[in-house]
Amino acid sequence: MTTHAAPVDRFDRRLLAPMILGSILNPINSSIIAVALVPIAVAFGVPAAETAWLVSSLYVATAIGQPLVGRLVDVFGPRRLFLAGTVLTGIAGVIGLLAPSIAVLVVARVVLGFGTCSGYPASMVLIRREAQRTGQESPAAVLTALAIATQTVAVVGPTLGGVLVDLGGWRATFAINVPLAVAGVLLGLLVLPRDEAVPEAWRRLARLDWAGVGLFAATLVALLLFLMAPHVATAWLLGLAAVLAAGFALRERRAADPFIDVRVFAGNRPILATYARSLLAATVSYGYLYGFTQWLEDGRGLSASGAGLVLLSTFLVGILVSVTTGRRPEVRAKLLVGGVVQVVVCAGLLVVTGSSPVWLLVVLAALIGLPQGLLNLANQNALYFQADGSRVGASAGLLRTFMYLGAILASTASAGFFGRRADTGGLHELALFMLGACVLLVVLVVADRSLARVGRAEADARP
Repeated sequence: MTTHAAPVDRFDRRLLAPMILGSILNPINSSIIAVALVPIAVAFGVPAAETAWLVSSLYVATAIGQPLVGRLVDVFGPRRLFLAGTVLTGIAGVIGLLAPSIAVLVVARVVLGFGTCSGYPASMVLIRREAQRTGQESPAAVLTALAIATQTVAVVGPTLGGVLVDLGGWRATFAINVPLAVAGVLLGLLVLPRDEAVPEAWRRLARLDWAGVGLFAATLVALLLFLMAPHVATAWLLGLAAVLAAGFALRERRAADPFIDVRVFAGNRPILATYARSLLAATVSYGYLYGFTQWLEDGRGLSASGAGLVLLSTFLVGILVSVTTGRRPEVRAKLLVGGVVQVVVCAGLLVVTGSSPVWLLVVLAALIGLPQGLLNLANQNALYFQADGSRVGASAGLLRTFMYLGAILASTASAGFFGRRADTGGLHELALFMLGACVLLVVLVVADRSLARVGRAEADARP
């Protein structure tokens, strides 16, 4: 419960702390595991490829949970879902801390994926409500802070993870969620405005499109199982995923209150393009985050904390770029520059070897920070202008779904190219895969003329 009235003409900045904390829980957990994968593989005596499940399981849970929780936020309010998700995050931390096997760790990551789904869509709904209350069409500073929290801060995960692994072992990367969850619950209770009562709440919950949720989940699981072991013998999984996806689309077109309103997206090409860009950008950024980090430890021989320190330059550059460009509402230039720099970095990864000097690795890490700071911010701002106001929570959740679909592609590609060890040959193959994704991203940006209109009215109104 808030302690005093919010200012009438400006964004209530008391909301920033819980919004940012809730939004970082997923990206921090997405990336903090990167430096723990090698120690976990050693602890349980499993190959590097098997630890990919620790990455993919969280992303599958998140890809399913983001649009679902976003829809629940639209229906039941951001405060309720924020608190429920934060509690679930703390439970996942306890499970990971006590896990006796890698299978239980996978369960912890699934719970973590669902628990951390609520922060971002809840924040986007709160931003939209504050914009309506204050009359500010686009609270650029708040959107910038949220972009830093949801993507750029993710890059500090390996650095934080390296410190935690050195201090308390790999289990500390799970245990950190317990104090974060406690802080989130306290902030949510003290700061977030109470949600309005929802008449017939349980009946409305039962009427949600659970058949659509099930088909969507089954499609993702079938696709993931194929991507984890692509082979002629498993091609039937790809066919099953296609059939399930067709069934899902048919179901959503006929549902009275669909889980994902495919009819809206079919008539909104700009938002579909935003989702596609988010998927491609995430494929490259998470391919770098996981593949490059594992290679730094296995192929280059750095410690977990050493690998984290190399990636610290990515975080610092990403923060700087987000802060300096965040108030500009235009997105096309940000997307184009970010995509081109991704191409340059992926080309640079093709020439590194196990004897490459650390300074070169730091330079590459710093360069990737530029698109890290530009692309997520630009896609988020584009979504803010393109989404239907009545479904902004679901639309924001779906943006994260596409981002994590890209992360799933990146993690499964890393597993396929690396095998038992993250060697230099595998890194080069992964870099070629990433290069294809970022070239396609640049092509999509150049071809999308609607991007020129995003934020133009606000920019023209400036003195």
